[in-house]
Amino acid sequence: MKLLDGWRPDAVVFDCDGLLMDTESCWTIAERAMFARHGLPFGAAEKASLIGRSIPDAAAVLTRTFRRPGENAAIEQEMIAGATKTIAANAEPMPGAQALLARLRGRMPLAVASNATRALLDTALRRGRFSDEFSISLSADEVRFAKPAPDMYLEACRRLGVEPARALAFEDSLTGMRSARAAGLKLVGIPTLSIGEFPADLVFSSLADPTLVAWVDSWFD
Repeated sequence: MKLLDGWRPDAVVFDCDGLLMDTESCWTIAERAMFARHGLPFGAAEKASLIGRSIPDAAAVLTRTFRRPGENAAIEQEMIAGATKTIAANAEPMPGAQALLARLRGRMPLAVASNATRALLDTALRRGRFSDEFSISLSADEVRFAKPAPDMYLEACRRLGVEPARALAFEDSLTGMRSARAAGLKLVGIPTLSIGEFPADLVFSSLADPTLVAWVDSWFD
């Protein structure tokens, strides 16, 4: 694998849900229960329609799916309540996440940029003991437009003091990938779902992939 021709980032921006923390399994539990309450089945297609979206965007999808026009706010609160409870009790770090951040700690400016609300992002970071790993932390309610718009990545780079072209994003969803691409960052993909092509610069199955780990170590040779 040709690892970006020796390119090295000046900063790294991580997604959280499904990338650093296995919150997607928690969201799946909450979403399945929510679909059941509304008398509908929940499978791969339903999951794919929600993954990576901001909560307002996901609530808009569910409002249409559940045929409850005008009830976006109620659907959103139902989503947040179920997900917060499940994440706080059950979410675990994704394979390789803790080790990768330990490699970067104190050696590279780091940010986390998530389509979750601030409360949900903080819940996930606390659960994974990641709260102190990032100098910059951005949630969807702190930018004008959430992913897939570029705002979150552009703001993260601005706060880190780096040009987007000199930063590297880590993403697990197509929604996040589109955001990072639109902002001009290089991109490593760790796809959560098997959804065919994932057009990142580099794609790995896990943050623990030995080739990825070796490449990160090479930044500091």
